[in-house]
Amino acid sequence: MKKISLYIHIPFCKQKCMYCDFPSFCGKDTLMERYIDALIKEIKEKASKYYISTIFIGGGTPTYLHLNELEKLLNAVNTLNLSNNIEFTVECNPGTLTEEKLNLMKSKGVNRLSIGLQAYQEELLKRIGRIHSFEDFKENYLLARSVGFKNINVDLMFGLPNQKVEQWKETLEKVLLLQPEHISAYSLIVEEGTIFYKLYENDKLSLPSEDDEREMYRITLQVLKNRGYHQYEISNFSKQGKECRHNIVYWELEEYLGCGSAAASYIEGTRYKNFESIEDYIKAVEDDEKTFNEVIVNTKEDDMEEFVFMGLRKTQGISEEKFYKKFGIKIEKIYKTVINKHIAEGLLIKNGGKIYLSNKGIELSNYVMSDFILTL
Repeated sequence: MKKISLYIHIPFCKQKCMYCDFPSFCGKDTLMERYIDALIKEIKEKASKYYISTIFIGGGTPTYLHLNELEKLLNAVNTLNLSNNIEFTVECNPGTLTEEKLNLMKSKGVNRLSIGLQAYQEELLKRIGRIHSFEDFKENYLLARSVGFKNINVDLMFGLPNQKVEQWKETLEKVLLLQPEHISAYSLIVEEGTIFYKLYENDKLSLPSEDDEREMYRITLQVLKNRGYHQYEISNFSKQGKECRHNIVYWELEEYLGCGSAAASYIEGTRYKNFESIEDYIKAVEDDEKTFNEVIVNTKEDDMEEFVFMGLRKTQGISEEKFYKKFGIKIEKIYKTVINKHIAEGLLIKNGGKIYLSNKGIELSNYVMSDFILTL
């Protein structure tokens, strides 16, 4: 039986955040029951033939589900062929967690939580459209600890509108007092289709300067390293052995199955994407029709590009041996000129069979990665 990772998408939210371009919706709660029934049907049909090594239930806000819907979903997941040492993550938002939901998740094998905080300061949380305060987050975090969760990630964002460097430092310090096992620290990207994008277009979004944003990132690296967190990807930091195994699957171009509206899969060199509309997704499952409306068969060149793009996000970079095993050709044969160019610029390092970004290269990662596109 083939080993695979499973992503499950929950598209419901209490309120849409201003920076969010994920396929999530508020005001569609009446569809929740039918959606979960459809989702369970898809999971049973598609995931039963695999051996599941990691699970990530993301959204939206999975913990916004009613207790009985969450229980139905977790019961279905537990009928699958699950690895003995599975990493089973559920994304949570403060203000949607209760002791009942935490106990339920714990009893159904969930062993990792990813809690979205983003910022410490109340005014910043309000400005980005979050429904919670830092106190709500802290209360939920401590509740999760008391229930017995020993592996918790906290999501943070820097480069927020009107955010000062000192405020970002304060956010890091406040979170570190709680000693999470993992911290994800992303810089804000103003994505098309978001509320922030409209404000940005109308010159009504006051973002930190590029220098300030770089300073925030440097502070992140320094503060987290000093506190025992190992950076293993551009935006991800963990205590020893607590890296997110599910995300590593994406970064190493391994196979995964996505279930739910807008969920993506990558299986045997082919990418599938389910209907984004909750209604279209439910109808497809109920009518026993295919749930995906996008299919892309990757060429060998596509896979090489993606392997490099994703691999360079990891601090240990790309393994030359893995590249050779995967594609039957040495990376030098394809990318020698590009690699040498960026080594000469001090942006790439080649050492011990690995090719990885230097500290300067991480700051200019988009520039470096764009050179690895194979124009055929």
